[in-house]
Amino acid sequence: MKKIIITLIITLFGLQSGIAQVAKNNSADNIVGTYEGVQEGYKFRAKIEKSAPSTYRAQVIWMEHDRDANGHKLLDSKNPDKALRSTPCDRIELISGLTYDAKKQHWSGAKIYDPLRGIRANVRCWFQNESELHLRGSLLGISETVVWKKIK
Repeated sequence: MKKIIITLIITLFGLQSGIAQVAKNNSADNIVGTYEGVQEGYKFRAKIEKSAPSTYRAQVIWMEHDRDANGHKLLDSKNPDKALRSTPCDRIELISGLTYDAKKQHWSGAKIYDPLRGIRANVRCWFQNESELHLRGSLLGISETVVWKKIK
């Protein structure tokens, strides 16, 4: 009987540790980090950081090919906001105001900006595994999902 109780206690302790680990892996701050992605042949890195107590933002921090044929830095020329068209390609804000829904285990409530098309779409983000962040942009019933690899 004593062995059964000890085994039960050990099993429950292990289960609690497993639940705590799952909860930790699904916390809102797991999205914070540096990611690498490719969009229409453009390899880039984006940084997601906490911008307020419960919101997150993403910004491009590096692009592999960030200059035109004349050696000039590429700019956000397709931005619908004319004031932002002079933003260098490695400083473009992609997402702001992203929030975490613990029940659904995803981030949403924001728009993602596609600088290659100059459009903003509703975005939902989730982890498929620890290193793959899936971002699904939806606009007017059309959706596209891209995957960013977490590198830091």
